[in-house]
Amino acid sequence: MPKDKFFKDIENKTHPGEKLIPTHCSYCGMQCGMNLRVNTHTNQIIGVEPRYEWPVTLGKMCPKGVTAYQQTNHKDRLLRPLIRDNAALKGTKDGFREASWEEAYDLIARRFLELQGSYGKDSLSVFSGVSMTNEKCYLTGKFARVALQTRYIDYNGRYCMSSAAAGFMRSFGVDRGSTLPWTDLHETDCLFIAGSNTAECHPTSMFRIWEVQNRGGYLIVADPRETPIARRADVHLDLRPGTDLALANCMVHLLIQNGHIDESFVKEHTNGFEDMAEVVKEFTAEYTSEITGVAPEKLIRAAEIYGKAPNAVVMFARGIEQQHKGSDNVSAYTNMALVTGKIGRPKSGVATFTGQGNGQGGREHGQKADALPGYRKIVNPKHVEEVCKVWGITPEEMPQPGVSAQEMFGLMLDKTIRGLYLLCSNPAVSAPNQNFVRSALRQLDFMVCCDFFLSESAEFADVVLPATTWSEDEGTVTNLEGRCIKINKAQEPIGESKPDWLIQVELAERLGRGQYFRHLQSARKVNDEFRLASKGGYADYSGITWEKIEKQNGVFWPCRSEAEEDTGTPYMFLDKKFYHPDGRAKLCALPYRPPAEEPCTLYPLRLTTGRVVYHYLSGNQTRRIPFLKDMCPEPFVEVHPEMAARYNIVHDERVRLYTRRGEAVYKVKITEAIRQDTVFVPYHYGHEESVNLLTIDALDPMSKMPEFKACAAQIEKLHKEEVNGQ
Repeated sequence: MPKDKFFKDIENKTHPGEKLIPTHCSYCGMQCGMNLRVNTHTNQIIGVEPRYEWPVTLGKMCPKGVTAYQQTNHKDRLLRPLIRDNAALKGTKDGFREASWEEAYDLIARRFLELQGSYGKDSLSVFSGVSMTNEKCYLTGKFARVALQTRYIDYNGRYCMSSAAAGFMRSFGVDRGSTLPWTDLHETDCLFIAGSNTAECHPTSMFRIWEVQNRGGYLIVADPRETPIARRADVHLDLRPGTDLALANCMVHLLIQNGHIDESFVKEHTNGFEDMAEVVKEFTAEYTSEITGVAPEKLIRAAEIYGKAPNAVVMFARGIEQQHKGSDNVSAYTNMALVTGKIGRPKSGVATFTGQGNGQGGREHGQKADALPGYRKIVNPKHVEEVCKVWGITPEEMPQPGVSAQEMFGLMLDKTIRGLYLLCSNPAVSAPNQNFVRSALRQLDFMVCCDFFLSESAEFADVVLPATTWSEDEGTVTNLEGRCIKINKAQEPIGESKPDWLIQVELAERLGRGQYFRHLQSARKVNDEFRLASKGGYADYSGITWEKIEKQNGVFWPCRSEAEEDTGTPYMFLDKKFYHPDGRAKLCALPYRPPAEEPCTLYPLRLTTGRVVYHYLSGNQTRRIPFLKDMCPEPFVEVHPEMAARYNIVHDERVRLYTRRGEAVYKVKITEAIRQDTVFVPYHYGHEESVNLLTIDALDPMSKMPEFKACAAQIEKLHKEEVNGQ
């Protein structure tokens, strides 16, 4: 039997009393295709099967995706609104009682309006996330600016994709996470992957990466750790955390020095070459080795492979982006593609591994502090006028830009912000410098949290509203390629939970702003308005209908016409026209800056953080799934054997890890896969296990991304009585 027919027969096979609902995973930006198995008698999800026809992952799923359906009917689901009657218990799971939606809405509206009456419109804030549909992300931006009329809105993508966005905007004039479709990756000749533990964070992309090598192509990986993908690399650039900018500048210097640049492309389609070349010329292999710790011969070999490859893709993730110079890192690695002309064509380009399911779409349509739908800017009067026409407000009513997520916590501490509406995010785990963040949440006069589980952040709330999971609603998301796809509803919401968009529509009515929202009574109607609001923007979704998505297996933006022949834009810059006013890309001259906090006598180690394959972001969802929790039940600290010997610590021993901001106790994992001067802790754990008690909140001046990936740390053995008390 032909393989395609075999897979089709498997996929279409259903059992009596079951139906299959085609949809996508709720987790990372791969958005793997899946069919949810639904019992037709109970109308509940009972399992999952892969979708082999989904072109990005071809039926492949990771441990998180295989178990994602288990969150929907989980015993921990919030089923009714909760109201806290004992403010003294903020920051704990105690002090809540169940309430009706009417009582919860009345309390929220009264307290929000009281705060704004006493302290002004901007005394309220919204902190949202990008594990939501485009429709929900869009409506959240509108809710903040039209229903609450506040300037203070930002989102957890500030901790995830903001540096990629800022770097791409500076280099290209537009931010789309990938300039080519993922289905091209296995056909390229070289992959240069920086700061991505791909095999654990985006495992369903690995079959394409291995195929590059199987075909005789090359794999280069830049990472402080010898991750699974680094072990298979032709060159592993094992740099010190926080030194990526020096490494990228070195690559560009060597490409220029060895004649691997495309002079006609640089001359005709870019600006800034001379200034950039002047900056990078000092980054010889020897000088860069002193900064990064990477052997000079590795640097030379990596540049030679990339430079000679007929086609190549530069890829990166949070490792290079979550730094106080993350935007510079992105533009510096992007310089590699621009100087060689390996962009704007099939099998070559630049791509970022998106961390959250809608990390691309969620940053394009109005959740960012300074952004409006379609990637418009609040500071641009023409952009404001275009969106105001859709929303039915005047430009004078549009709030001014706010501040970034981490900066909002500072405004909570000084009482500029007194109220918070939090949804789809868990900053009490995911934000850096947790002692600062948790103090800010306690300082609030009134906090509302929408979630489907009682997260660590919800423990600080005065009201918790039960939201639906991804499988109880429908809408679109945009995967890591820039492909807009459809999430389908598989079962009705359990208990009294409601979709986030509906909660906002109903709250707007209570706040006296219902006339701007009451027409949005379905996800489909929100989609219609969202597409209209994006029309004419850089991220134009106006032509991406639900019907077109189904017919074409997703549609790449920009797509400006609903006509069937407009199939969107899988490849960016095929015409070599970039989005800057002159149509040219910018080659950025980026002097090196060290990490904000370098090791010293008191803190001699470098701490970096990241993911494991079994958990997702703050772990609010995955730590509740039995299989995933069993596979990685607690955090750990990776330590090199020589470092362990120096500190007289052994495998599985518990140690105290501390920085200038806090401390935590972790079990030791001794491994040669980490640099001797570096320790690593996964960030999926809450309360006193959170590594973000230790991380630094130094911000990138452009993207406002905190420096999660590099800070100075120290380890110490626990005293005997401390060990016995564990």
